[in-house]
Amino acid sequence: MEFLIRPEHAEEYSTTEEVIRNAFLDEEYSDQKEHLLVNRIRQSDAFIPELSLVAINEDKEIIGHILLSKITIINGDNIADSLALAPVCVAPDHQKKGIGSQLIQEALKVAKELGNQSVIVLGHKDYYPKFGFKQASSWNIRAPFEVPSEVFMALELAENSLQNVQGIVHYSEAFSE
Repeated sequence: MEFLIRPEHAEEYSTTEEVIRNAFLDEEYSDQKEHLLVNRIRQSDAFIPELSLVAINEDKEIIGHILLSKITIINGDNIADSLALAPVCVAPDHQKKGIGSQLIQEALKVAKELGNQSVIVLGHKDYYPKFGFKQASSWNIRAPFEVPSEVFMALELAENSLQNVQGIVHYSEAFSE
């Protein structure tokens, strides 16, 4: 299947949100509000337009989306900037074709090119390690809520970028509304 990954355009926001909503409708671990989260993140200081990517098929339809947004890892007075990968989705009739994987790979590549140091994800323990994610607890990085350590992961975009980082992840307020 042919598709293109590129930055999302502002005029596509509502279409993208509908794709996100549909993608999560039947997901077991979803509150079915991911599209509202994306909308809130876009309106916050955590939004990085270059890291809101869409997959477009040959009919010029949006069939997938990924968003990386600003977060911090705080340990006392020490604050490290990082990114949250949330959410990533593919339209139901285009799933299981590698589109999600390619969205993740492209988003991580762009994030690195923009000079970001790390990415945090709360996700499937068997899926994200294939992109290099490891348990965040390896660096003594913790979620701000109770979550099994095997699903809370981090990735260094630059070698040893988390070597001197530890603490609690602080998401933008968009995540808690």
